[in-house]
Amino acid sequence: MAWDEWEQLKSQAAQDGSTRMQLNQLDPGDGGRPAADPSHYGDLKVSQKDLAKIGQNAFDLYDDLWNKGRRAVPTSESAAGTLTKGGFALGSALQHVALRWDQQLSSLRDACAHISNHMRVTKNLHADDDGYIRRQMSSIDLLDAGFDERVGPPGKQNSVYGEPDDKKGKD
Repeated sequence: MAWDEWEQLKSQAAQDGSTRMQLNQLDPGDGGRPAADPSHYGDLKVSQKDLAKIGQNAFDLYDDLWNKGRRAVPTSESAAGTLTKGGFALGSALQHVALRWDQQLSSLRDACAHISNHMRVTKNLHADDDGYIRRQMSSIDLLDAGFDERVGPPGKQNSVYGEPDDKKGKD
């Protein structure tokens, strides 16, 4: 949305007397329930190839930021020193900018390194999680199967417990 479009919408809202605004949300339309059951979306699947590509791109960006992003820092610092020696206030401002640039560049490189390292281990971690969940679910299935085994037809007393005692309570 362009700035002038935003200003136009604000002025229209002020003219209409409307004080309601709704951002980043669709009209629920059906009582606020989600449009579809999340189970209809399917499983999240990521291949090792996808993760490796993301990790490699992050690593390449990390290298490029060091090789290309720092090119101006030594020159800027040198110019800042020369300006400061010459009595110009601009020298300290340029030094401040060069320092902040270097700090932000370092922060960005750290984030790229974090992404690159994370992508290397993510697939294995999630494979372990999938295995754990699969084992837990299979033990639930085994327990469930025990409840489904019947000796007799449903609704009848299980013959394993013997015949009902008619003499019960007749002494």
